Amino acid sequence: MDITAVSTLEKRKEADLLVLPFWQEEKVAKPALACHDFESYFKFPVASGDFLGKEGHCLYLYTSEEKEKRIALLGLGKKKNFSEDVLRRSYAALVKSVRAHKSIKSLNLLLPEIEKTQENRVSQLICEGILLSNYSFDQLKEESLKEGKLPLLEKISFIGIDKATLDLCKKSEILITSVYWARDLVNQNADLKSPKILAEAAVEIAKEYPRVKTTILGKKELEKEKMGLLLAVNRGAAQDPALIIAEYNGDPSSKEKTAIIGKGIVFDTGGLNLKPTGSMETMKCDMSGGAAALGTVRAAAALGLKCNIVAVVPATENAMGPSSYKPGDVYRSHAGKTVEITNTDAEGRLVLADAISYTQMYLNPTRMIDLATLTGAIVVALGEEMSGLFCNNKKLTEALIAAGDKTEELLWHMPLYDKYKEKLKSPIADMKNSAGRPGGSITAALFLEAFVKEGMPWAHLDIAGTAYLEQPKGYNPTHATGVGIRLLIEFLSHE
Repeated sequence: MDITAVSTLEKRKEADLLVLPFWQEEKVAKPALACHDFESYFKFPVASGDFLGKEGHCLYLYTSEEKEKRIALLGLGKKKNFSEDVLRRSYAALVKSVRAHKSIKSLNLLLPEIEKTQENRVSQLICEGILLSNYSFDQLKEESLKEGKLPLLEKISFIGIDKATLDLCKKSEILITSVYWARDLVNQNADLKSPKILAEAAVEIAKEYPRVKTTILGKKELEKEKMGLLLAVNRGAAQDPALIIAEYNGDPSSKEKTAIIGKGIVFDTGGLNLKPTGSMETMKCDMSGGAAALGTVRAAAALGLKCNIVAVVPATENAMGPSSYKPGDVYRSHAGKTVEITNTDAEGRLVLADAISYTQMYLNPTRMIDLATLTGAIVVALGEEMSGLFCNNKKLTEALIAAGDKTEELLWHMPLYDKYKEKLKSPIADMKNSAGRPGGSITAALFLEAFVKEGMPWAHLDIAGTAYLEQPKGYNPTHATGVGIRLLIEFLSHE
């Protein structure tokens, strides 16, 4: 998208639409800025009550006397209910509305004046709302069906902001391009994102950004490393597994390194504990954590962040076949612990456990964060509005929650309750991979924690509810959200 700025209203160029923000008052909508030049256009429509300023509500007015053919009155809701995400949501609603018009490709934007919120932050939030919602996924449609698709916005111009603020908006665009990248991966057919293709996507990141180094471990290397849990999950699959490692060295002078480990199950049938109808149709999303891990490295490299990151993605399909791993059998992990398989549909924690062990042994992280669409239990507990955070370190917990609050990729701190470790005890192995439904997201996190070395700061983000929505909404116009990338970049930018 072309993002520009002009210093004054008089200097603005022609566009398809001028956007004026309004607050919702008790009796009549009120402009969220001084816009007397346009009062003659909106005075009577507002007085009529046709437009009340409700959040996300748009009213179009038409003119032949301005540099724009149309003026949109955009509601921001009640001023007393304002939050930063109101701006994202409101301008996302605007994008949805203007895309439906099809002929609107460019916007001129006058900023709302908001107490205690700096102009550069207002601009950035508006930009995020527009960019996050200005996305579509139609690669799988026939060309003939694409003709009726809703066009994307092509240009936005901010009126009255300086170059430093414009630069912030352009940084948001760089970041959100990686969110698009991750959404594309998740939305794509499972057959078109095999472990090999995920690995190729990681290699392409390294080709584009010289500070990124990619290493791919294939089946032979995994066998040599004795990554027994990842190999077990892969047994029923037609394609070999891979461990994908993408390392960004943005601060060579620092010994700090954040490992971001993402679950990379390219499709999850549940294995021999086969998922029922209604639970399998969306399982192409089960590599959302892996997409977020790689997308974070891509975004950090594109932004030139001064930090060191390594993304690690254990990738395989959890398929069903004559060689599938079996409930009741025991497999040895990379860390040496043996695991009794009580549920083949609890495969994500198995591949993550081997990845966690490998990361600590060879990649020298100073902290680890994993992201995974791990449990249905977290969706029951938290729904689709927030991810579950399990963490063994207070400082890391607080920093991640603060980053989530800033980006509205909200985290809810969940307990690592020691007594529930009893549920993972096995009579024939060191531990079981599943302890059943009660407290399911907690026992899954405790399973992962068993593979984290003492003293290593570690956080587990269960994104099962937030990574792939039941219905698109807000500034997520498709099921895949790309959750985690903006949160982690915010976190890494302030560490």
